[in-house]
Amino acid sequence: MKKVAIQGFAGSYHEVASRAYFKGEELEFVFCKTFKDVFAATKSDPKMFAAVAIENTIAGSLLPNYDLLKESNLSIIGEYKLHISHCLCALPGTTLEELTEINSHPIALMQCHDFLDTLPNVKVVEKADTALSAEIIARDKLVGVGAICSRLAADLFGLEVLKMGVETNKRNFTRFLMLADQWVADEITKGQTPNKSSLVFTLPHTEGSLSQVLSILSFYGVNLTKIQSLPIIGREWEYQFYIDLTYNDYTRYRQAMDACRPLTKDLKVLGEYCEAETP
Repeated sequence: MKKVAIQGFAGSYHEVASRAYFKGEELEFVFCKTFKDVFAATKSDPKMFAAVAIENTIAGSLLPNYDLLKESNLSIIGEYKLHISHCLCALPGTTLEELTEINSHPIALMQCHDFLDTLPNVKVVEKADTALSAEIIARDKLVGVGAICSRLAADLFGLEVLKMGVETNKRNFTRFLMLADQWVADEITKGQTPNKSSLVFTLPHTEGSLSQVLSILSFYGVNLTKIQSLPIIGREWEYQFYIDLTYNDYTRYRQAMDACRPLTKDLKVLGEYCEAETP
């Protein structure tokens, strides 16, 4: 059985993504209040895995998670791109017309604003978590109260789905990173042929320093799929760069890394893994 630390509660999208990535395997979840708690949990148990959201196609990058990953002893072993489809659920037997209140996380509510606009007489209440909203309705038997959450949460707590796909933007995806201790990661990825990697580095504050690195990647046929800059605390107007790379030739990728190292500082490979397809 794999033990997986996630931020959130039972039935959360982190659990959905983890079950999809480790499909067919028996999982035990460690539910954490914050992402910082997720990394702390894995530090206390080196055999524990973690699933961490890193970016969303609507909300963008989860910036604090980049630094948490960099400062941890964890490596990326894979990724999963989850289609975020929200459902509206309530106690069995409830109809849409009987709802007087809908609860969910504020981001989920924001992502469903078009649907909620069709229910002007229903009170919308922000809660700490999508899945927790469903759990509270089931536990306290709240009549006339609905939750916007995952289908997994609705099924888990025995609620009836009143409507599927209530999100406004149907192209809503979140990319989750699957993490493990470096020693465990080496064992898990042994024999795999990675075609994607995530790195972090800093650059000298000189003209053309970033373009030199990008030129090297282009020369070796390495594709830059994402670049995210974050300020370096205590060093005004200097930045660290988090990048994702994809490649077809692992040897050429390694050659590109060797060529980039003299031009960068504090270069760290956060993981070499297999790219996930967008469902």
